[in-house]
Parts: sequence; C-alpha cells; structure tokens
Amino acid sequence: MKKFFKVAGIVLGVITVLLLGAAAYIKIALPDVGEPEVITVERTPQRIERGKYLAHHVAVCMDCHSKREWDKYAGPMAAEGIGAGGEVFNQDMGFPGKFYAPNITPYALGKWTDGELLRAITAGVDKEGNALFPVMGYHRFGKMDREDVYSIIAYIRTLDPVAKDVAASEPDFPVSLLINTMPVKADYQKIPDASDKVKYGAYLVNATGCIDCHSRTDKGAIIPGTEFGGGMEFVQPAGIVRSPNITFDAETGIGAWTSEAFVSRFKIYTAAGYVPAQMGKGDLNTPMPWGMYAGMKEQDLEAIYAYLKSLKPIKNRVERYQKR
Repeated sequence: MKKFFKVAGIVLGVITVLLLGAAAYIKIALPDVGEPEVITVERTPQRIERGKYLAHHVAVCMDCHSKREWDKYAGPMAAEGIGAGGEVFNQDMGFPGKFYAPNITPYALGKWTDGELLRAITAGVDKEGNALFPVMGYHRFGKMDREDVYSIIAYIRTLDPVAKDVAASEPDFPVSLLINTMPVKADYQKIPDASDKVKYGAYLVNATGCIDCHSRTDKGAIIPGTEFGGGMEFVQPAGIVRSPNITFDAETGIGAWTSEAFVSRFKIYTAAGYVPAQMGKGDLNTPMPWGMYAGMKEQDLEAIYAYLKSLKPIKNRVERYQKR
C-alpha cells in the first residue's frame, strides 16, 4: 500500500509539473504571431474613402467602438464620440469575462505605429504584446485583402480624438490564461472579382461577421454545425432576443426571399424620411446594426445574398423574442 501511494504521489507530481510547465509556456511564450511590421500606411483620399465605407458599413468597426443609442430601434450610432469605444461584452451575453471595446481614436492610438495597428486588427495582439479576445474579429480581418485593412487604418487615423479612457478587459479563468493561444498570424486573401458573386459574397460575409451573431455559441465560440442557422442569445433587461436563421431553409430560414427582398430589407433604413422608432422601457430591441449595414452598396448586398444561398440550409426554427 505504501508503494502504491508513493507511485501515485510521483505520478501526481509529474502531472503537476507538466501542467505548470504548460501554463508557464502559454503565459510567457504566447501569443506568437511575430513582431509588428515596419510599415507606413499612406493616407490617400481613396484609402480613406474605402476605409470609411468598410469601417461603417461592412466590417462595421464603429458598431462596437462607438456609442449606440439603445433607446431607439436597432441602436443607431450616436453622432458624437465616434470610435471612442466602451461597448461591453460580458457574462450575461455568454462571454467568459468582461470585454470592453477600446477607444480607437487618435487619443488612444496616437502612439501606435501602423504596423502595431495592423497586427492588432489582423492577428489579435496589441501594442504591448497582449492577446485580444476574439470578440474582436481579427480571425476574420486577417483573411481580408491587406489593402482593405490598410484603408481601415488610414480612415481611423482621421477620426477626431475623443478623450475617453476605457476599462481594461477582464477575462474569467481559465480564459485569462488560454487567451494567449487564440491569436493567429494573418492570412491575407485578395478580393475576388465582383463578377463572381458567390466568391465575392464570401469575402464580404467574412468581413461583415454575419456568422458571429447568426450562429449558436458557447462561451463566445461558435458551435460547429450551427453556422448561419441563428439562435445566438442577446440578454436584455426585458428578456432575450435571438438571432434569426439566415440559411435558405424554406420553413425556418430565408429560403423564400428573393435577392430584391433581401436588399430591400436593408435599404429601408436609408430610405428618405426613415426615423428609428423610440423604444419603451419594456421593449426588446434588436442588436442588429441595421443603419450601418444598410449603407452597403446594393452590389455588395446582392453578393452576400448569392453566397448565403450557396450554403447548405439548416432547419432551425428560432424563437426570436422571449419576454421576461
């Protein structure tokens, strides 16, 4: 019996040493995406214009990094404080901790190099070498065309500086350790020709992040097999809002939608005279930033439709609104 306990103690000691070694490696050696590139992004009018379009209407960087007026339908972006950050993603929303969207105006990023910005946006590592939690879509942005990311950098450099200090994110354990394993090196992809609607649409869907909200998640990670099938929960004081199924299932998705209907669903929010409805205290509000995506070009929305239509339909009937 003594021999058994002795052997068990040795085994337990070895396991402990291995676990501590693994933890030390993750904490010290990772993330490992390389040093920031030494680059200077020229702020040409073309880049700034393209970057504004991407940041406001496609990649919608401003969705998280600005204040949204949640007392109005779809939470339109406030006119003041663009890019100042502060949006929180916490445990109530299914995230393993509290994650705050940082200030991305020159007030906060003035001392960052363009290479440091590029690394943060596309590989998930900040100026100090800290890993970013992938509520920030760097896994997707790292698959965009490098020139498109340059355009976003050029644009955010032109934002008015907003003196706002945002709290540091607080991941829960063990994510506070595992977060270092999440950043990956960028794998830039060229923009497909717009004439190939499906491939071009796939590029745009990656940039827009449709999959991030229109899938079921567990601790912030997409559950395989639920992609685009809807069901992600957004907890609000009045109850729960769930994202819809946007696959082309005829009964539970958007299988009956035409391309024209799909485009029109977005464009109603840019129609002349449209004013977001005022939301009452007990109302459930959609987190979908309709006003931002509505600014997409019709050609781009048509391509997104074509790509979604090419995917395998998922039968998943979603109860959209559940009041308390």
